[in-house]
Amino acid sequence: MTPQNFTIAAIPGDGVGSEVVDAGRTVLDAMAEHNGAYSFTWEEYDWGSDYYSRTGLMMPEDGLERLRPVDAIYFGAVGWPTIPDHITLWGLRIAICQGLDQWANIRPVNFLPNVPSPLRDAEKRDLDWIVVRENSEGEYSGFGGRNFHGREGLGQVATQNAVFTEVGCERIMRYAFDLARSRPRKKLSCVTKSNAQQHGMVLWDDVFKRVAAEYPDVESDSVLVDAMAARFVLNPESLDVVVASNLHADILSDLGSALAGSLGLAASANLNPEKRTPSMFEPVHGSAPDIAGKGISNPVGAVASAALMLDTFGLAGEGDALRASIAETCRQGILTRDVGGTATTHEVTQALIDNLAVAAPAPSAHLV
Repeated sequence: MTPQNFTIAAIPGDGVGSEVVDAGRTVLDAMAEHNGAYSFTWEEYDWGSDYYSRTGLMMPEDGLERLRPVDAIYFGAVGWPTIPDHITLWGLRIAICQGLDQWANIRPVNFLPNVPSPLRDAEKRDLDWIVVRENSEGEYSGFGGRNFHGREGLGQVATQNAVFTEVGCERIMRYAFDLARSRPRKKLSCVTKSNAQQHGMVLWDDVFKRVAAEYPDVESDSVLVDAMAARFVLNPESLDVVVASNLHADILSDLGSALAGSLGLAASANLNPEKRTPSMFEPVHGSAPDIAGKGISNPVGAVASAALMLDTFGLAGEGDALRASIAETCRQGILTRDVGGTATTHEVTQALIDNLAVAAPAPSAHLV
């Protein structure tokens, strides 16, 4: 039987992105070689800050068209001190997410064995939640501008407009409800700020109420973003699936990852759930210029993102095995410095491969 082949575009990007993408590729290729029922073809793209320094662009003008035929995109990180962050982010990551309509961003918050958390007695508590981020509009729509540059003194004006559409709100709400329905607790919390943002976020709330009526089996509530930030810290056991706008989910998911021990552990998936275009999988830790090239970056976030990619390929059992290997590696105390260990990127990567054979995967509610 011919192995099923998946074509993946690898975009390491900047800083530690190349290190963690290389680690993820090494683990995936080891899995494929051992299994024999599937294989990966890698297409490599050197887009990012170095590319910008050479060309004035973060990726070529036909970059999106090059990406459309692949099965998935595996992304490392973007950002470098010599280039303004809004140029690197909008020129690459957001350009891909918006250009390919990857409208659902999924960020699980997982507490792993032996990883210290700032939460008291975290290891004794039932903590496991997922942040669902609207990934196409909202506060990151890109509408606005800067004007009156010629005025004297402090005359310049900048506008940044948040855009909420009924279509955008409804599709992310339905995705979040379907995800919550697939999990044992069947609970969804919606994050809002409609008391202060009386137009866009009131539409957001209205759509949530309308869609919630179609999911009577899912417990739901609506929480102001400031109260939700407090809940993440003070009552995280109450969380299951959390749906939020582009900005709110961006911030809250990073808070969740910090509570779990490190942004280096955090995985994410930028999904086009209809599969009209390829989805993109990336760790959320950023390019970390201060440790780039030292071989000490944490590959867990990138490898956990690869597990989400396997889910979308219909290889959910393989994704579960990879998540089990991550848990076993942490249980053995093979940790990088950001989570209190001394292991190198290479040592953690090798442990993940070794533990694929011994870690018993636990069934999970798959995200995609």
